[in-house]
Amino acid sequence: MLIKDQDIIVTGLQPWDIDIGSNCKNIALEFSKNNRVLYVNAALDRMTLLRRKNDPKVQKRRRILHGAEPDLIELAPNLWNLFPKTLLESINQIKSDRLFDWLNKINNRRMAKQILSAVARLGFKDYIIFCDSDMFRSFYLKEMLHPKAFIYYTRDNMIAVDYWKTQGIRVEAAMMKNADVVVANSTYLAKLAEAFNPHSYYVGQGCDVSIFDRTLIDRIPEDMKPILETGKPVIGYIGALKTLRLNISVLQHIAKERPDWNLVLVGPEDENFKDSDLHQSENVYFLGNKTEPELPLYLATFDVAINPQIMNEVTIGNYPRKIDEYLAMGKPVVATKTEAMSVFADYVSLAASAEDYVSMIGKELENNTLAKIKEREEFARMHTWENNVINIGKALRKVISL
Repeated sequence: MLIKDQDIIVTGLQPWDIDIGSNCKNIALEFSKNNRVLYVNAALDRMTLLRRKNDPKVQKRRRILHGAEPDLIELAPNLWNLFPKTLLESINQIKSDRLFDWLNKINNRRMAKQILSAVARLGFKDYIIFCDSDMFRSFYLKEMLHPKAFIYYTRDNMIAVDYWKTQGIRVEAAMMKNADVVVANSTYLAKLAEAFNPHSYYVGQGCDVSIFDRTLIDRIPEDMKPILETGKPVIGYIGALKTLRLNISVLQHIAKERPDWNLVLVGPEDENFKDSDLHQSENVYFLGNKTEPELPLYLATFDVAINPQIMNEVTIGNYPRKIDEYLAMGKPVVATKTEAMSVFADYVSLAASAEDYVSMIGKELENNTLAKIKEREEFARMHTWENNVINIGKALRKVISL
């Protein structure tokens, strides 16, 4: 059941002008179809101001601080974006709990003041706060803004990352406990949240797969043509090539064990990938970063798509949106077996080892059918942002009446 006719304040880690895709922005857009929504950017902090003073986005925020540009912008009907007209203290790495909490409360007061100013101008009443993992800047907003409901959204195991560990382990647990409801985009993260709040629910993941449609493919990318001319099956991956998230040894094993397959990797590389011996393998092709509209063209050439995710605290609860994109194109998929991947178990081969990857890819190559292609497409297209927001509404209604 959709949330309708409400005023919603969205706070999070990612500002509206971020250059990459954002769950929070997609959810806010979906909220705004039936509600009035204020999307609050993260405020500028002193360290960012010093280190990135030449960044155009930082310069824009400085102009807003000095009143040279408006702090509240209408993005679309029912959707506004607030650039908080304040400067926060940089406190993430403070080790003293008492000092951190004291400064964090000051930061929250500054944020609350700016949000209340925008709320007054927009005439918001009895609002809901949707907080996207903003465990520090939004920690005290429930007590300072008095919303009728406070939703905490967890979509990554943030506290597994060094940047968040110092205070995040303690603070996020307290924030989840204090929230009216916690919603998660993976079953793994929902179970973690249940330890702190019994009103914690898996709400799925939205994904816009409209461009990942095999009927729209009208050409083959030029750099794929010589690869296809070899006649070997194409085993492909699309996404950032980072050893924090990908198991490079799985890729090395596939390339070595099956020289009769071509391994195609589409995306930017970190230094570990650039230095790896994969670059010396004749059947491995690094095609670099591509624009989003180009990605379906490359995916269309794959015989099997893979996601060799490495198992660590950062990735174990991650919902990989690329799986929906792979399936929306009807592609056979082999991915690392994690608890979060259990929702794909009927449509994806889940590998527990490098050897599993080789055997499962072989089986997928042999057993692909038109019926399976259509089943994958239909399943992926169920994971819409509308359904994601419907599930958030269902979770909220378990604790309050709307």
